Parts: sequence; structure tokens; C-alpha cells
Amino acid sequence: MRALKIAATGMSAQQMRVEVISNNLSNMSTTGYNPRRAEFSDLHYQQYARAGTINAADGTVLPTGVQLGLGVRPAAVSVQLEQGALSATGGDLDVAIEGRGYLEVTLPSGQPGYTRDGALKRSADGLIVTSDGYPVSPEIVIPADARALSVNADGEVYAYFEEGGAAQLLGQFTLAGFTNPKGLEALGSNLFAETEASGPALLAAPGEDGLGTLRQGYLEESSVDAVREVTELIEAQRGYELNSKVISAADQMLGATAQVR
Repeated sequence: MRALKIAATGMSAQQMRVEVISNNLSNMSTTGYNPRRAEFSDLHYQQYARAGTINAADGTVLPTGVQLGLGVRPAAVSVQLEQGALSATGGDLDVAIEGRGYLEVTLPSGQPGYTRDGALKRSADGLIVTSDGYPVSPEIVIPADARALSVNADGEVYAYFEEGGAAQLLGQFTLAGFTNPKGLEALGSNLFAETEASGPALLAAPGEDGLGTLRQGYLEESSVDAVREVTELIEAQRGYELNSKVISAADQMLGATAQVR
């Protein structure tokens, strides 16, 4: 009675799907968050009669054979790369990325990290950092006497020191692009790390090499679609219930077999 084990793999798969959906819904308000999707594939098959084998002395060949599937397994949890809506904040250091690309930051280990969360802050030393205090690369320092900041679409950061005075260029943000951004490793806190699957980071100025541009005073909202997530949650719940019914039916069949005299 393999139905018990097969249905158990189905229940585990639907449980994992619910967990992924739950994570998406919990991050509906996370800046720059892209939803994840659980993907599955069937397990190996037991061959009772292999298709194409000779079935009789006259050379008759089996057209299909008999293959019994043994369940389902998780194949991947992939990121759905979608541009989130831009929300106006009016903050001098709030920058949204319109299009492809990630801001590069320096992690405490010295390794680079990447994020689309443009809610930047100013440290006590005037350094532009993320909400967790990681400096943005290349490092840009804001003078203590700067009265206002301006960030243009190309990522250039200007400081104003007096009314009607000329702007001073402090530096320029760069963006990182990847051949396969779905291969990035999620680190939490809206951060990603480069992997073999993502390929190396390709750094360029905003608007170059197919990368997006920056918009000051805006933040990118989460691209989670609540209606779609709830719909998939219902589907996953029904799938879990159906697999549980298979287990109940298999148990009843085993009970009937045990009662045979």
C-alpha cells in the first residue's frame, strides 16, 4: 500500500507551499520585497513494465508500459521578480530603483551584500548607510553643515550648504546587475548575497547597461499581490485535504484487508 507514503509526500508539499505563501503575506509591507513561489516535481517511477520492451514471441512491443509514480518533491522556491509600486515619502535619503538592479552594501564581514531597500540613513559620521547601519558602496559622506541633499536619476548625490548656493557633488551611487538574479541567496533584512547561480555582480551607474534609474523621495513597495496569495492559499489547503483523504481511504482499505478471514 504505497498510497500512504505517496499521499504523505503530497501533504508535505502542500504544507511547504502554505509556508511560502505565509512568508509572502507577512512581507506585504516590506520595502522592495518580491514574492516567492514553491515549485514541485514528481518523484522517480517504479517500472512494472517498461515502455518499448518486447511483450511476446512475435516481437510485439509495449506501447506505454506500466509506471507507478511515487509522489512529489520540492524542486525550488523561486523569486518572482516584479517591480513594486513606488510610494512617495519625501525623504532626502529615500531612493527607489525603477527597473533592474540592486544597491551594493558592505556587510560586517567585509563581503558585499545587495538590496533594493532604498530607505537609507545617515550615520553619526555622515556616512550613507542602510537601516541596519551597513554602508552603501561606494561610500558617500555627507558633510555636517549640509542643509539639503539631492539625488538625481543617475545616482549622483549633491549637497547644498546655503540658500541659493551652488550644489557640491558628493559621489554617485552604483547599481549591481546579475545574469540570474533569481540565483541570489537571501540573507534576511532585505539583503542578498552573490552565488555561483547568480553569477558575479556587474556594477554600473544607474541607467547604464540595462540597469534602472533612481528616484529620490520614493520607496519601492512590496510586489506581493494579496488576492493571488489568498487564492493560492485556498488551493494549497484543498490539496492538503485531498491528500489527507487519500491516507484515510488507504487506512480503510488496509483495515478491510486485515479483517479478511
